[in-house]
Amino acid sequence: MPLLSKANFFSGAEDTIKVALIGCGGRGTGAAMQACLTNQNVKLVAMADAFRDRIDNCYKALTADDIDGSGGTKNIKGRIDVPEERKYTGFDGYKKAMAHADVVILTTPPGFRPIHFEEAVNQGKQIFMEKPVATDPAGIQKVLAAALIAKQKKLNVVVGLQRHYQNSYRALYAKKDLIGDITSAQAWWNNDGVWVNPRKYNQTEMEYQMRNWYYFNWLCGDHITEQHIHNIDVINWFKGAYPVKAQGMGGRQVRKGKDHGEIYDHHYVEFHYADGSILNSQCRHIPGTMSKVDELISGTKGKIFCGAANIKDHTGKVLFQFDKQANKDDPYQTEHDELFAAIAKGEYKFADAENGAKSTMTSILGRMATYSGQVMDWDEDGRYPIAMPGKTKYF
Repeated sequence: MPLLSKANFFSGAEDTIKVALIGCGGRGTGAAMQACLTNQNVKLVAMADAFRDRIDNCYKALTADDIDGSGGTKNIKGRIDVPEERKYTGFDGYKKAMAHADVVILTTPPGFRPIHFEEAVNQGKQIFMEKPVATDPAGIQKVLAAALIAKQKKLNVVVGLQRHYQNSYRALYAKKDLIGDITSAQAWWNNDGVWVNPRKYNQTEMEYQMRNWYYFNWLCGDHITEQHIHNIDVINWFKGAYPVKAQGMGGRQVRKGKDHGEIYDHHYVEFHYADGSILNSQCRHIPGTMSKVDELISGTKGKIFCGAANIKDHTGKVLFQFDKQANKDDPYQTEHDELFAAIAKGEYKFADAENGAKSTMTSILGRMATYSGQVMDWDEDGRYPIAMPGKTKYF
C-alpha cells in the first residue's frame, strides 16, 4: 500500500502508484498502457466508462500477451489489477473509480473533462488528462477554477498536449531566440478526417451521440478544438501569450449528412495577439485534399520550421537543425514517464491545466469566430464570450 504524505506524495519509489482510468476508448487504452509502461511501480486498479463494452475491450487489450503486436511477449498483465467490483459503468462511475486511486487518467470525450477534472482535484488525486480540456467557455471557467485548487494542493497535472514533451519541440523552443521577435505564425491540421460510427438500431439519441461523439459540439468542440488545438497550442507556447481576438470562416463542404452531426469540415482563423502578431490557422477534414500537420513561426531574424525541426534565417541559412533520426522519442510515453517519475519522487513538478484551458479556449474562440462570421474578443480581464439568446448570431 502506498504511504501518502500530507502533500499527496509517495514516501519512496517502492510504493505502488495506483491508477484509475476514466474513459476506456482508444485513447484511454493507450494512456493506461503508457502509464503501465513507465519505470515506476504502477498498477491500474479501477476503470470507469459509460459503456461496459468499452471497459471489456480496454481490459482485454491491456491484459494481452503481446501489447504491441510485434509477435513478442511484451505485456503489462502484472500491472493490471481490476477485478469486476472495480469496473464501473454509467455517468457516475468516475467518482467511485477515482476513490481507489492515487492517480487518475481522464480520457473520456472532452465534454465530460471539466466535471471529471474538478472531481479528481476535489479528491486530491494526481492527474493526467487528455486535450482538449473542455468544449465551451463555461467548461473552461470550471477547469481554470479547479486548476487553482490543484496548485494549492500541489497536485501534478499533465495535459496531453504532447508536443511539450517532444524532444524536437523542446529543442526548438530552447533556441527560439534565434529568430528574434515573433511577428507571425502559421498552423495546419489538414487531412482526410476521422472515423464515423453510424447509428445502430434501437440506440437512444444519447448513446448514439456519445458513441459518435466526434461530431457533436457538446462532446467534441469541433475538430478545431479536438485536434487542431495541438498546433494552436504550439504557437501560444512559443509566443508565451494567448490571442486577444479572432475572425475567420468555415463550413461543411463534404460533411452534409446526419452521420456527421453538427461540426464543420474546414476552419480558417486569423488569431490576433496583443503585440500585433497574427497566427493564420487552418484545419480541414476533406478526403482527397492536401494533407499537412505542421507549424511555422516567423520572426524578425528568421523562421522556425517545426515539422522539419530546424531554424533558418531569412536568407535560408540553417541556424539550427535538430536530428530527429538520432533523437527518436515517443512524446506520448514521455509525458507519462515524467509524470510518474515525479510522483514517485514526491515532487510537485507539473501544472499544465491552466495552459491546457487557455489553449483550448483559443481553439473555442476560433470556432466561435468561424460559426458566427464575427470578430470575437477574448477579454483581458478573464471573461469569455458567452452566447446570449436574441443577441448572439451564429448562423
